[in-house]
This record gives sequence, C-alpha cells and structure tokens, in this order.
Amino acid sequence: LGVSAVLIVLLVLFRIFVLPKFDADNPKGIQNVLELCVEAVENFTANAVGKKAGASLSPYMFSLAMFMIGCASTEMLGLRAPTSDLTCTFAMGLITFALLNIYGIRKHGFAGRLKSMGGAVPAMRPVMIPLKAVSDIAVPVSLACRLFGNMMGGMLVMELLKGVLGGFASGLPAIAGLYFNLFHPLIQIYIFITLSLTFIDEAMEGLEEE
Repeated sequence: LGVSAVLIVLLVLFRIFVLPKFDADNPKGIQNVLELCVEAVENFTANAVGKKAGASLSPYMFSLAMFMIGCASTEMLGLRAPTSDLTCTFAMGLITFALLNIYGIRKHGFAGRLKSMGGAVPAMRPVMIPLKAVSDIAVPVSLACRLFGNMMGGMLVMELLKGVLGGFASGLPAIAGLYFNLFHPLIQIYIFITLSLTFIDEAMEGLEEE
C-alpha cells in the first residue's frame, strides 16, 4: 500500500509539473528517456502477444514493472519488500490469471476459449479441458510462489550476512546489496512479466483446422 501511494503521488506530481513541459516536436532530456522506456515496453509486449493485444497490455506491464521496482527500493531502505510477502505476489498472479482468460475469451469467445483449452482434436476435449483448467488455475500459484521464493531468499541472505558480520557489516553487505536489492529484483521483474505475457499469448492462440 505504501509503495502504491508513493507511486501515485509521484505520478500526480509528474502529470502536473513535468508532462506539460514536454514538446512532441522537439523532445529532449527526460522526455527522450521516458519515450525510450515506453517504446521498449511496447515493443517487448507486442513481440510477445501481438501488436493489437500489446497496445492495451503495455501500460499495465509498465506499471507492474514500476511497482516491483518500488518494492525492491524499499528493501534498500532497510524495510521488507512487499514482494517478499506471498499475499502481494499472489495478488499479482491473480491479475495475470484474470488477464489470460479475458484476452482468451476476447479473442475466441467463451465457446472458442473452451475449445482452445481442449486442443484441436474434438474427441479429446472432454478430457483435456479439465486438465487445462487445472493448469490455468496453477498459473497464479506458480507465479506467486516463484517471485515470493526468490525475493524472500534474497532478503534472508542479506539478513544472514548482516548477522554473521555483526559490527563489520558496513562494507560487504553494501556490495552484496547491489545484487540482492537491485540486480536480482530486476531479473525477477523480467521473468514475471515474460511469463505473464507467455500465458496470455498461449490463451490467445488460434485453433487449428478441425
């Protein structure tokens, strides 16, 4: 909640004081950086799920990345990262679960979504649809546990390192923190977003001719 509140405040301030100064004809400074970031996310999302779906998914994926970066930043301040809490990661996994079904139904319709879950062989669908449903239900659990385990593991390593070094914990933990509190969370952000887009793309895959 704290990370979300800080991000909302920063975005409101950005909208009021920074965005009006942007020049579409002559971009410079922070505008160039932000445009590069937005373009990179749009291209990445479009390559994963197609241009049409990517256009509507890229804002969410960009927001998700910002939220996860904000969560990682709290650990650098000595606080527990929200993403090291299973309830937070499970909520993010549930959003992915909702999106894969929304986009799957939007692409194929409800009946088409069931057919795509059952595969291209009609005779096998009564068996395959329940199995695929269980597989889809496991998606948020898998995403949540993977992110939670990795973030919790990084936090525990840092706490153990500080505990072992005691009064000498001023140099090495700071260096290790560059990995566990910065580089490691960036890797987890990439993995979570990539897997989410992969599941959504799978739900939108077309059926082969019967």
